[in-house]
Amino acid sequence: MELRDRVALVTGAGHRVGRAIALGLAGQGARVAVHYNETADGAESVVATIRAQGGDAFAVAADLSDATAAARLVDVAADHWGALDVVVNSAGVMRKTPMGTVTAADWDAIFAINLRAPFFVAQAAATRMGTRGGAIVNIADLAALETWPAYVPHGISKAGVIQMTRALAHALAPQIRVNAIAPGAVLLPAAWDEAAAAHLIVTTPLRRLGTPDDVVGAVLYLLQADYVTGETIVVDGGRHVRV
Repeated sequence: MELRDRVALVTGAGHRVGRAIALGLAGQGARVAVHYNETADGAESVVATIRAQGGDAFAVAADLSDATAAARLVDVAADHWGALDVVVNSAGVMRKTPMGTVTAADWDAIFAINLRAPFFVAQAAATRMGTRGGAIVNIADLAALETWPAYVPHGISKAGVIQMTRALAHALAPQIRVNAIAPGAVLLPAAWDEAAAAHLIVTTPLRRLGTPDDVVGAVLYLLQADYVTGETIVVDGGRHVRV
């Protein structure tokens, strides 16, 4: 898919990896709906940056923990330019929930954002992409493929994203392609210290941390790879192949 003048919706685009994805799509000429929930300043900064570089973008708020918000978000994005070609489901939460401490409220909050929201965004987007079709990229996580004892519900939710991607790729073909990316250590949580970063580096086969741009490159590949659907690309420096 050629991205110039295509319309893209990026969820969770006000900060972190979502921000980088929105800027990356705009850099390829896409018009970008920048979704946010609590990061209004960040979203407006993304929009301002895109416009300063000659692109077209606007910010749109939605609380995706509300099951009805997904369809409204898609409609706002599609109605703004009269089309929708690309969705990147980047919004997510990562809560530390050690075994023995997980509550039903923790579980529901994690699954509402990480799994339920991208499904309903994708379902709504499929009705707006029209006969010319489109592409959806879901952001999963390396936790979907490994076992992290302090993040069990998170890992389960992200494993669900990978299965959802496969199922949607089948259900929405041939008009709409659906793929996923499972990033590893491309942007560490703010609370992690230098010792944690150093441990990740020495235990990663490529001996470095990644960057959000590594994820952006994978997103751009999947959007332009017209014969790829139902795939999950792991962007983790090789951590998933460790012995």
